[in-house]
Amino acid sequence: MKLYEHEAKAIFSTHRIQTPKGNLAATPRQAREVATKLGTPVAVKAQVLVAGRGKAGGILFANTVDGAEETAQKLLQTKVKDIPVTKVLVEEQVPIKKELYFGVTVDRLNRCYVAVASKVGGVEIEEVAKQQPVNILKTLVNPQLGFRAFNARQMAKSLGYDGDQMMALADIFQNAYQVGVDLDAELIEMNPLAETEEGKFVAVDARIILDDNALFRHPDYSKLRLVEPRDLSAEEFEALKSGLDYVKLDGNIGVVGNGAGLVMATLDLINFYGGQPANFLDLGGGAPPDRIEAAFRTILSNPQVKVLFVNILGGITLCDEVAQGIIEARNELHTSKPLVVRLVGTNEAEGKRILTEAGLQAFDNMENAAQNAVELAKQEAV
Repeated sequence: MKLYEHEAKAIFSTHRIQTPKGNLAATPRQAREVATKLGTPVAVKAQVLVAGRGKAGGILFANTVDGAEETAQKLLQTKVKDIPVTKVLVEEQVPIKKELYFGVTVDRLNRCYVAVASKVGGVEIEEVAKQQPVNILKTLVNPQLGFRAFNARQMAKSLGYDGDQMMALADIFQNAYQVGVDLDAELIEMNPLAETEEGKFVAVDARIILDDNALFRHPDYSKLRLVEPRDLSAEEFEALKSGLDYVKLDGNIGVVGNGAGLVMATLDLINFYGGQPANFLDLGGGAPPDRIEAAFRTILSNPQVKVLFVNILGGITLCDEVAQGIIEARNELHTSKPLVVRLVGTNEAEGKRILTEAGLQAFDNMENAAQNAVELAKQEAV
């Protein structure tokens, strides 16, 4: 789950990381009011869940309150990387002496967090990583010991700081790491982390991505995820509200399965036999009829779908309930699109009986079912 910049900065503030003073605005008038309270000059920043806003024109500056209002109006009428801007963050401009970079992310190969820092921050940090890797510092974090004070001080010293500045920077590094631990974050990033003319350090930009698999430990954010689509498509958002894991793809074979591994294997088989899956959709454990209907509704909202392929390996998921859900969903949604079903597992015989009585065949073999789905999709495409 991606957090907006203003949400990330609010978290930073609770973890003793200084950020610029500012406030959110949804209208040009509100932007003017915020600028009036802060004083000018100000930065007006589009609140969209994409990286590289600066390069894309999503961050503008104003030297007067009139300019802040005009700038906000401009941003609120535009898109940044095809995403409409509905809110802007208006905040004080920080007198920057030097731009640094600091982030904490997951090193999946080493199965731990890794702290990353650079004495060259800003919009070109990706190019710095490619062209000047010597300027990128990395410290693997021992999961049992954590990111210790000496780790943080060593990193700050390697960036060229000593004395009080080194200690202040090290505190920021440790506090950013603690954000990750507290929130089960996949990414905590400050770019730029600005050194001001007074020698202080301010997180001018902030980015946090939470691990979706850990949101059950953070009910406030779990609820927040259901309030608006954020970076999800309309179909993905509706699927999320129905308790489904759904990702839209580019093909024409709609896929429903139970279990992420089974669904991934299904996508691989479709590709292997020359087809193109239209989505990833995992029903999760159990599959009552209403969830089957929600799955069908989500998949059929994509006009590119020509064939539906339901692949169920029943364990705690009961095949008879799945079969009943398939029949009810097909009747409720009045769909006549070809439907391929592979049904194996708990209550398999009863599930197949229900499907047979409704005029549907249930495959035992996953490969045969995938081949059949691909052939039907080719016929429908003619």
